[in-house]
Amino acid sequence: MSIYAVNKKSHFDYQILDTFEAGLVLSGQEVKSIKTGHINLNNSFVTLKSGAHPELYLTNCHIPPYQHAGIIPGYEPTQSRKLLLKKSEIKRLIGKIKEQGLTLVPIKVYNKGSLIKLEFGVGKGKSKIDKRETLKKREMERKIQRLKKQY
Repeated sequence: MSIYAVNKKSHFDYQILDTFEAGLVLSGQEVKSIKTGHINLNNSFVTLKSGAHPELYLTNCHIPPYQHAGIIPGYEPTQSRKLLLKKSEIKRLIGKIKEQGLTLVPIKVYNKGSLIKLEFGVGKGKSKIDKRETLKKREMERKIQRLKKQY
């Protein structure tokens, strides 16, 4: 398993309560672009399009066109891409989203065999105070590691 992209801000900005794995609907040149490491999850999010058959989409994820492919007319790098989940998982997610303050946050893109998968989580937004505490903990751990190296 190789990881192609990680959303580093997902754990800093959100408290991840539960994680899910979903397949992505991609074109051939998008798969090649991702496998060469050209994907950006920053500022991306997962949206729910409700209706008779609710679906989840990865929105605002930047996948540039494959460098060695020809010009593709009408291709947009930040277009929405459908996520492949079971109906039961989608219904469970709908119930969690309706809770107050919970959002779906993409965490990482990786391969599983020959398939490209997205790991996303149900997250609750952190306040400024929580973010400051996270930074303080990280800084204290760094200081402890530096002191351990000295002795």
